[in-house]
Amino acid sequence: MEQREAQELFAELFGGEAEDLFTAAGRINVIGEHVDYCGGKVFPAALNLRCNVYGRKTGGNVIRVAASDFKEVVTLEIDKLDSYKSLKWGNYQAGVAYYLQEAGTPIVGCDLLYDCTVPFGSGLSSSAAIEVSTAVALSEYAGVQYDKVQLALVSQKAENKYAGVNCGIMDQFASAMGKKDHAILLDCSTLEYEYVPLKLGDYCIVVANCNKPHNLVESKYNVRRHEVETALKEIRKVMPDLPCLAALTPKQFNEVKYLLSGVVSERAEHVVNECERVKKAVEALKAGDLVELGQLLNESHYSLRDLYEVTGRELDTLSALARKETDCLGSRMIGAGFGGCTISIVKKSAVDGFIRRVGKAYYDAIGYRAGFYETSIEDGITVSKL
Repeated sequence: MEQREAQELFAELFGGEAEDLFTAAGRINVIGEHVDYCGGKVFPAALNLRCNVYGRKTGGNVIRVAASDFKEVVTLEIDKLDSYKSLKWGNYQAGVAYYLQEAGTPIVGCDLLYDCTVPFGSGLSSSAAIEVSTAVALSEYAGVQYDKVQLALVSQKAENKYAGVNCGIMDQFASAMGKKDHAILLDCSTLEYEYVPLKLGDYCIVVANCNKPHNLVESKYNVRRHEVETALKEIRKVMPDLPCLAALTPKQFNEVKYLLSGVVSERAEHVVNECERVKKAVEALKAGDLVELGQLLNESHYSLRDLYEVTGRELDTLSALARKETDCLGSRMIGAGFGGCTISIVKKSAVDGFIRRVGKAYYDAIGYRAGFYETSIEDGITVSKL
């Protein structure tokens, strides 16, 4: 939605003019999939796909929220913020407000219109963008100093405890802490992080949405977690001081692999090698070696397909078609899997042809269309006056 249209809708819904614009980004994870809960480092970056929140401070005792694709106004009473968990829409906002209030932020009445350009159900973290943009808006209107890492933690808490969705910290951290033209090397267990320049020169990142409904199948996710926990338990029989699976080097893993069998061995092998790929990807970017980075993306996808088994026909087709393109350096699935998106590193001058050819071949193979987004890496949070 264009800004003018959003301002008109705001006036129509709330009977006044929007005064501020708060935004928070969706995210990609360049590499490092299914390693966060094994103690590994992830490598996310904030996107130009964002949640835009048009706001006006009212000073009353309610927060009124609406969205460009949900034009009903939902009213949240500030002294009853713990009572909106069952809302079909608005519970994320209520959860963020509730936990900010619990942490001592004085919540102030306001009107907020959400216009989200992060595609829902795509694995690009639309929910984190909604939560973080809400946290920024409410903190700004409270007139308090805020720490972006703390806003990320409040946002994660709202998703975990209020909305009841199990997620790690990566999504909210990337949304809040993203930096233009940089990826974030993040240790999810300690929140230690490093910004790494993500300068792609003549190339860009193309996100492709397979458009299979992205549904993190809880049972499959829980099975994967159980399998890697089983692997860690077995390996600790000979390495009792091993802190986590991600701490194993590939050489060490090969020495203890005999302790594991079947899928447990395969799941652990993915985690260990994916953590190594994260290290190599950071080195490749620092050295300006995009060909190596592309190859690492390909290897990550093969591992997620063959060892971790979280891809599926749609994601495999989309990434395989991308890899066939001469001007594509590499492609892989991102997110939890079982649907969602791929990322591909594509020469800027070839993007239109890439989208056309891959899109047609995907439609011919799968029977419905993929969505494509030429992306840029941007700051996570922005605040501006209208």
